Amino acid sequence: MKAMVMGGLGLTNLALRDVPDPKPGPGQVLVRMRAASLNFRDLLTLDGKYGGMQKRENLILLSDGAGEVAELGAGVKEWKVGDRVVGCFFPFWQDGEAQEFLLRDAPGGLADGVASEYRVFNTDALLAIPPQLSFVEAATLPCAALTAWSAVRVALKTGPEHVVLTQGTGGVSLFALQFAKAAGATVIATSSSEAKLQRLRALGADHVISYTDDAEWGKTARRLANGRGVDLVVEVGGAGTIKQSIRASKLGGTVAVIGVVAGPSLDFPLPLITMNMLNVVGVALGNRRQFADMLRAIGHHAIKPVVDKVFPLAELPAALEWLQGGNHVGKVCIEIG
Repeated sequence: MKAMVMGGLGLTNLALRDVPDPKPGPGQVLVRMRAASLNFRDLLTLDGKYGGMQKRENLILLSDGAGEVAELGAGVKEWKVGDRVVGCFFPFWQDGEAQEFLLRDAPGGLADGVASEYRVFNTDALLAIPPQLSFVEAATLPCAALTAWSAVRVALKTGPEHVVLTQGTGGVSLFALQFAKAAGATVIATSSSEAKLQRLRALGADHVISYTDDAEWGKTARRLANGRGVDLVVEVGGAGTIKQSIRASKLGGTVAVIGVVAGPSLDFPLPLITMNMLNVVGVALGNRRQFADMLRAIGHHAIKPVVDKVFPLAELPAALEWLQGGNHVGKVCIEIG
């Protein structure tokens, strides 16, 4: 089969190779991969910046993929050939709280990923794709969507009484906007250009702020939230945005820290956090049960993931460059076949 393999660190070491066809063992299924999606984590992996959570050579990239069951291993009764499925990011984290041993072997890190024509999964590392979604749309869900769900529906059980602040037009932020609106919340969204702000309005944002034109956008968001501040910030920026996020938050509000796209290191504003009694929560995906809950909500509310651009598998290096450029609105995806 064909697979996109990182022979060593760096984009120049990424190449489409012929590798042996995998075979499912007992309790496993072989999935014909049809689509995958990219995450910021894939750029970190390519640069060797994912620490002890990744291999540094001979790694099939990408964590998020969808396809159809092609072959069943011995004893498998949960699935049948032809079922449309999406893989879990953490295959061993089935339910309950996260524990270190449950977070091992994430695809595209220590285990080979989904940028290949076929991949073997344990039966309980898959879920059925909602019928209204294509393979490409389903491939956007394992990391970005579930992380957004955990911020909006787990870190805070968001409802109509809440105001949520999202940042930018990346996958997590757009899913957070969609989930918050589905829950009835008011959403304030930030971005860098009028074109992107228009897209955010079209997706349901009640208020939009250009952070390029408004350096004190945190204060503006607080004012838009009836002057008391927002209930939840979905914080994806890191060092470049955290202070404004804190300024936007209400007394006792929640800041769900997810990403570091605007910088990983910061002078943490502890006085602002303590004086405002903020709940600062690190959010990283969720378990399989939460994934299933999210898929039911996506089906019930007819939520359609926002797909920015689709590349063929052979053009994965170009897709990674496009993601790194930061001009995308929604998810950058790969069509495998």
